[in-house]
Amino acid sequence: MSEALVEGGADGELRLSGVLDYQTGPVLRRAGQGLIREGKGQRLLIDCSAVKKSSSVGLSLLLAFIRDAVASEREVAIVGMPDDMHQIARVSGLLDVLPFAGEIRGNE
Repeated sequence: MSEALVEGGADGELRLSGVLDYQTGPVLRRAGQGLIREGKGQRLLIDCSAVKKSSSVGLSLLLAFIRDAVASEREVAIVGMPDDMHQIARVSGLLDVLPFAGEIRGNE
C-alpha cells in the first residue's frame, strides 16, 4: 500500500508527503479538508515538497484543497510542486489555474 500524509503546520500551512494516488487520495482528502476547516489565518500555504510521487489524484487533491480554502475566505499558495505533478498540471492545462507562491489567489 502507498504511504502518504497530510499535516497542518504553523501559520496556516498544509504539508503533503509521500505517494499521492488512488489508494491514498480519499484519506488525504478527508484529512486535508478537516485541517483546512480547523485552520486559522488568512492564508493557506500548500507545501508539496515532500511528495515522492503523484498521479493525477495529487492535482485533484490540490484543487479540492484550494476550493475548501477559498470557501473559507482564505488566500492560497502552492510551493514545492514536484516535477511529475508539474508535468501533469501542464498537460492538463492547470498551470494557469493553480496559485503558485507569488501568485496568491483568494476569494476573488
